[in-house]
Parts: sequence; structure tokens; C-alpha cells
Amino acid sequence: MAGRKDIDFSYSLTDRVIRLALGELADFSGAKYDGDFSLSLEEAQRRKHEYVAEQIGIESGRRVLDLGCGWGGLLNYIRRIGATGLGVTLSSAQVAACRRHGLDVHLYDARQVTRDSFGSFDAVASLGAFEHFCSPDDHRAGHQEQIYRRFFEQIAGVLLDHGRFYLQTMVFGRNMIPLDQIDRHAPRDSDAWYLAMMGAAFPGSFLPFGKDQVIRCADPYFRLVSAESGRLDYLETIRQWDMRTESWNPRMALLKLRLLPRWLTSADFRFAYTSGASSNLVCFERELIDHYRLVLEKT
Repeated sequence: MAGRKDIDFSYSLTDRVIRLALGELADFSGAKYDGDFSLSLEEAQRRKHEYVAEQIGIESGRRVLDLGCGWGGLLNYIRRIGATGLGVTLSSAQVAACRRHGLDVHLYDARQVTRDSFGSFDAVASLGAFEHFCSPDDHRAGHQEQIYRRFFEQIAGVLLDHGRFYLQTMVFGRNMIPLDQIDRHAPRDSDAWYLAMMGAAFPGSFLPFGKDQVIRCADPYFRLVSAESGRLDYLETIRQWDMRTESWNPRMALLKLRLLPRWLTSADFRFAYTSGASSNLVCFERELIDHYRLVLEKT
């Protein structure tokens, strides 16, 4: 699994940039446009929150666990509708940001949550964290499905009977290339080069091989209620993110300037963030990766 150092590289280093671009309660996972790309990013993120709440029964008086809660976008929605939300993340910057806004968030490994940790929950959600639960080394050692099965067993253990789990995650897509071809020294603009850039941006993280692997590993702890691809929605979400993070203003320029020491000392940082290309956007466009919204019910 991606450890605290990896997660801080992916999220804490750029914390201020993300909050300035997307808001203090930044929602850093794919929005839900449902084909209506005239919606603003905020409207599409709110539509996603409403969808999650409907699918897993988040309502007033219920207790909800958000695994990998980011900057608290879903937790804030949970609070607004009268439910009780608790979040965990391995990003120290995300914990600090969430707590500044009165959200109940803990620096904790999502794969280690049990009833002894935080009690039981009526529903559980995870938007984007699953991508970090298996590392490339875990995959090479043949442990990927074991890790996923253990995770689903843990989550079933904190859910009440017939409780639901909303899982939103990227997966390798239908045009994924052989893993041994991925190389940052591959020709620029090649599939291998873009995938290497994504790997540099998210060290210690490895994706599932399609939704079927996730669903298979969830059994026998969960039954599948619904599954839908959000790839096109995520493409639009990334375009909106890129417009905001790349727009020039004095505050944004200053925040990016503060990253100069990391740029000078880290080849991974230079490759991942300043190569002049949006690797995740291209990987979604080429269907090297896909994105799924899964609704699961505890059996």
C-alpha cells in the first residue's frame, strides 16, 4: 500500500494549490455529470454527493465512514443533511484542513479500520482511496487480490447488517498496455510515457485490473448492487481541475513558487508535475484507465 510518505507526496505537497483552485473543502474525486457537461464543477460534485447518499442510505441520524476522505467534500455534505460522518486519511495536510472546518477526521490507515477503532457504521464510502491500497511491489509479489479481500472483510466488519458500501475507483482500462512496457524514458506522448508519469505522481499505488477484479474480491462479504463507468465524467472533471490549477493569479503563482525546492531536488516531482502534460487526462482519453462507481451491500 502507498504509505504516509507516498500519500503526502501525492496530496500534501500540493495541498495549498488544490485548496486555492477547488476550495477549502475541495472534492478531489470524479464528479457526476450524467452527460450534462453544461453543469459547473460544483454542481456535478453535489450531484455525486446526492447519488452516494441515495445509493447507500445516508440520511439524518445515520453514522457514515469515509475512507480516504480527502479535503472533506463528502463529509461536509454528510454533515449538512444531518448525518454523522467520520473520515480517515494518510495525508497530514488533509487532516489539518478538515479539522479546521470542524470535520471529524483522523490520520489513520483505511485498511486498518475495525469496530475497535471507531465503532460500527450504517454506511461506508470511499472515493478514490482504493487506488492506493495495493502497491506495485504488492502486485509483483502476487498479493493484490489478498489485499483487496482482506480490505473488504475489514469493511464488512464495521458495517451493520445489510449496510452498504459505495466504492469509487480508477481501474486499468481495456487498452492497458503490458506493465513491463511502462517507462519514463519511452517516447514522449506514448502510452508507456503517460502511464509512467501517472506512476510518478502516485508512488506506491497500483490499480485493479478492471471492475471485475474488485467485484470478485468483494465476494463473499458483499453482493454487487450496481456498477457504472464514470470515465467520461472523470474526463470533464480533470479538464475543470486543470483549468483552475493552471490559471494565473498572484496567490497561485506564489504557492507554486514555494514548490521550487522540491522541483530542484526530486526528479520524480519534476516528471510527475512539470512535464507539460496531463497524464491522467490522456490515460482516460485513451482508455488506458477507466473509472467505476460500485454500490455493494453487506451479505
